[in-house]
Amino acid sequence: MDAFFAAVEERENPELRGRPVVVGADPRGGEGRGVVSTANYEARKYGVHSAQPISQAWRRCPHAVFLPPRGRLYSTVSRQVFDVFASYTDQVEPLGIDEAFLDVTASRRLFGDGPELARRLKDDVHGATGLTASVGVAAAKFVAKIASDLQKPDGLVVVEPGTEAEFLAPLPVRRLWGAGPKALEKLRALGCTTIGDVATLDPEVLVRRFGDALGGRFHRLANGIDARRVHTDRGQKSLGKETTFGVDQTDRSAVERTLLGLCEGVAAACRRKGISGTTVTVKLRFSGFDTVTRQSGVPEPADTVEAIWPVARGLFRKADRRGAAIRLVGVTMSGFDGDPATQLGMFEPAGPPADRVVAEAVDRLRERFGRDSVRRAALLETDDE
Repeated sequence: MDAFFAAVEERENPELRGRPVVVGADPRGGEGRGVVSTANYEARKYGVHSAQPISQAWRRCPHAVFLPPRGRLYSTVSRQVFDVFASYTDQVEPLGIDEAFLDVTASRRLFGDGPELARRLKDDVHGATGLTASVGVAAAKFVAKIASDLQKPDGLVVVEPGTEAEFLAPLPVRRLWGAGPKALEKLRALGCTTIGDVATLDPEVLVRRFGDALGGRFHRLANGIDARRVHTDRGQKSLGKETTFGVDQTDRSAVERTLLGLCEGVAAACRRKGISGTTVTVKLRFSGFDTVTRQSGVPEPADTVEAIWPVARGLFRKADRRGAAIRLVGVTMSGFDGDPATQLGMFEPAGPPADRVVAEAVDRLRERFGRDSVRRAALLETDDE
């Protein structure tokens, strides 16, 4: 999808069209602490891009419209997009909320060859959502991914089988999958500025510099060789929430209260999805941008704050550096296998645990009366509250 979050916002408010739009943290006049989630193409002309510090985005384009993310809205539109994908093939591998690989090998008799199917797919996505998508058509995942990025927005790039290496050769080496900043430094030291330069290197040179696995992968990808199949496992891998403080935080009780709120949000999201996790991960970023993560398992698959919070608090206290100001705190659940928390043991009493009964009651109240209709006492910040 093209600048997905921003495109949805423009669809919801047509007055935004033609203006720079940035979805992300509050810039607070250039003093904001978060990052850009998505920038539309008007904002990108000013050098604004995803994952950029929001303060930098504001300095580059202070006249942009800055909007907070609306996760539920984007998820609803995403489901519409993936419903279109599913109408063409059941071989769909999501890469995120707005992107996927589709294996359409078995769909050609019904819908035509790759280019024809891609055009129909784009039309159907636009018809269902009012949004544009860019599609890359190729026989290899890596090549299709790069092709989908080359003519955004509303692009369609076809790479015929047998022309992969020729297609990749002139592209900058930074487009090589898996080449991070350090790998790019090493590749440039070898004289590689394009993917074609990597393709013509002696494979042994790459292996000596990067090791068997990474060096061999760079050689194969640069030559357009990617034998990976489309994986249709759409199971949730992890689910997390994090927050960046407006001012670096030294009050540990305030940080723990924030972490408790994040645990509550993660637990509620798990219940909405009908999944329970077995691993809790806590993330801390200190004022110097040093980032620490700690993780631990829970005794039983969990989807309630009562099960997640004690583990998260313990991990926070282990990871904390006393005296250091904290910039960001986050918590993630992972290790999902269906919903084993709802399975009963042979000798256990019937019915779910009490904490889950309470959590589900709170979910129903919030759904009916609003998110703030029920709040934990521990999250109240003043005596008046």
